[in-house]
Amino acid sequence: MDTLELALSLELDLGKYYREQAKKNANNSLQVVFNMLAMEEDKHAEILMSKADLLTLPVSESNILKEAEKLFRHLKDFESDFTELPSQLDSYRMALEMEHKSLKFYTSLRDKAESKEEKTTYEYLIKQEDIHCILLEELVKLTTRPEEWVESAEFGVREDY
Repeated sequence: MDTLELALSLELDLGKYYREQAKKNANNSLQVVFNMLAMEEDKHAEILMSKADLLTLPVSESNILKEAEKLFRHLKDFESDFTELPSQLDSYRMALEMEHKSLKFYTSLRDKAESKEEKTTYEYLIKQEDIHCILLEELVKLTTRPEEWVESAEFGVREDY
């Protein structure tokens, strides 16, 4: 499996995972987030498929390909001891972790890319994964604020909520 096929496989696996999580959260707001992320991963897969004829990426001798194959293979549903489904916050954090892994993987591919087209494609995917990370980080922040935020005039001025 070359690096392009591996990247495509990772995008398809992550999209599938997000769709499964959306189905499991059909009765709450997580469904919207997971569906949105699945559609984004599908777009990334389309980009990689459209570049398949243009990009020929050699497999290097590094261990990154073996490590990357493990990123999203055998993904399981997030399990919680207290509820049947994970909390909204736990789901966002798990998705954020997966997006960080994708970001690191594409960064390593970009750094090893030999042609300008390869670098451009991976740079675009890096930017997209970074946007996903920012979105999920903001969702984590908004979800944790009610538990962490203390509002009192005696504590002074704080950032806008």
